Amino acid sequence: MWKGDSLGGIQGAAMEGTDGELGGQGNLGLGDAPGLLTRASLPIMPPWPLPLASSALTLFLGALTSLFLWYCYRLGSQELQTLGARSRTGAVSGGPGGCSEASRPCPGSTRDPGEGPRTEGLVSRRLRAYARRYSWAGMGRVRRAAQGGLSPGEEPGVLGIQRPGLFFLPDLPSVPFVPRDAQRHDVELLESSFPAILRDFGAISWDFSGTTPLPRGWSPPLAPGCYQLLLYQAGRCQPSNCRRCPGAYRALRGLRSFMSANTFGNAGFSVLLPGAQLEGRCGPTNARVRCHLGLKIPAGCELVVGGEPQCWAEGHCLLVDDSFLHTVAHNGSPEDGPRVLFIVDLWHPSVAGAERQALDFVFAPDL
Repeated sequence: MWKGDSLGGIQGAAMEGTDGELGGQGNLGLGDAPGLLTRASLPIMPPWPLPLASSALTLFLGALTSLFLWYCYRLGSQELQTLGARSRTGAVSGGPGGCSEASRPCPGSTRDPGEGPRTEGLVSRRLRAYARRYSWAGMGRVRRAAQGGLSPGEEPGVLGIQRPGLFFLPDLPSVPFVPRDAQRHDVELLESSFPAILRDFGAISWDFSGTTPLPRGWSPPLAPGCYQLLLYQAGRCQPSNCRRCPGAYRALRGLRSFMSANTFGNAGFSVLLPGAQLEGRCGPTNARVRCHLGLKIPAGCELVVGGEPQCWAEGHCLLVDDSFLHTVAHNGSPEDGPRVLFIVDLWHPSVAGAERQALDFVFAPDL
């Protein structure tokens, strides 16, 4: 037997390379010596230049990462532009009108192919971007809304009493007509501003005959006999119209729950001529309520929301959840003149502050 101290160098080298096989034994047999000597005498091959390999791998991974980020940017930009275009043309906001009226129809309607998944995915991505910047705290309902589809109830195209066309916030207490006390401050402020807002309408009013070009600031009719002048459109201030209506603009600036930074938010004058009717529609979201301040209410005007009829009154506000199916009509005679409202989109009183901030980010008017 060979003694362990006479093989110290070889044994140490072998144990470094095959530690698991030798198990740290102190003595080796003669039969093992030739193999160990052969292994120890093998020339040491220089490894492949590791610094060069690391540099090449780093460059390759960097190129792949840049390509992936460029692809995500292009994809996200295109979808943001799609949603922005839809909101500006009315699919998101629907105008302020007793002409929400311009919102998408409810009965028998169907979504455009692919509209639901595209919008849902975009809302989810925007919400994740918000959460990364701020927090997920208080985002339970908004997160479920972004992940679970666009509207409640049955399959698309089935008639429902409440069918918001774009964004449905779950577990939100909803009734066709919201009690005045739910937004007491804003209701009382608008009602106290009634004389000033009525004077503003007198300064911008015209004959609405349709035989002359539209005066400055008035939008083309959303439906026959339905006109509007907007101070805020899809969350964007219209400076020239605000300057022409100082009383109405001051009132808007004093509101606490006006959706002034959201594509769902509109404010302005709505005019409905005698004989005009607006068929059943559903607004884009249940996260808002529309405040109708009556300015001129002739006899024969009617509003039906979710199957419940209501009447406007001059100088008083009516809070309407326009995500319910609603119809509007002016059944008066031509001598009665137009029905005139000042309409403002307010946050639904049951939408929490953290949810409002998140939805302002998701549906920002700069999309």
